[in-house]
Amino acid sequence: MKTARATPAATPAATARLKAAKARPAAVRKTKREQRDESVDKLLTAARSLFVARGYRATTLEQIAAAAGLTKGAVYFHFGAKEAVLVQLLDRVESQLIAPALEVLAAGGHPVSERLVQFLRLHGEMGATNRDDMLLLISMSIEFAELEGPAADAIRRMYGLLYKALEALIRRGQANSEIRRDAPAAELASVVVATHDGAFLEWYRRGTQLDGRELVRATLSVLLHGL
Repeated sequence: MKTARATPAATPAATARLKAAKARPAAVRKTKREQRDESVDKLLTAARSLFVARGYRATTLEQIAAAAGLTKGAVYFHFGAKEAVLVQLLDRVESQLIAPALEVLAAGGHPVSERLVQFLRLHGEMGATNRDDMLLLISMSIEFAELEGPAADAIRRMYGLLYKALEALIRRGQANSEIRRDAPAAELASVVVATHDGAFLEWYRRGTQLDGRELVRATLSVLLHGL
């Protein structure tokens, strides 16, 4: 009768190769995720620059893909449509710029004027590092003012939150005589937003001719004390 031949014990080298082979698919999947994230980031960065410089309507998917060093098919694969690219950029603006500003405006324990100062300083500091994100929101709010759709809805929601927070803060300031009462809170909130947005547009328009931090200081001075 034939006896079964014993299987030879695996050598350390063979064991290491087996472990490497088992681990390889996970490494490949991770690399694909990283590549996908990198492609998305390239497309978003390229789209933001183009939307700010040329406007949403004048920017094509081909231009976004070319600026990112990718194909038009990559834009469709990751986003499906141009507006979806803008919506994702606006989501990032809301989390990085609007949400922190709302926290500052809603914070208690400080005079109203101090919270307005903190709000403008916060966005002034962010303007130095995230200027294109702020400019994207401002410029798209103009371009989408009469439009409907996901992007327009996102823009109106963000500005609506800002107006609501500013109006509530101004009303508290009017109630304790920190802020003038000869104009409604809604109109005063609009003046703050208009000054805020206008300062960023002027900073972008004049570029290196202006020091952003000095512009923020001048804006604060005008808002709090007038010319």
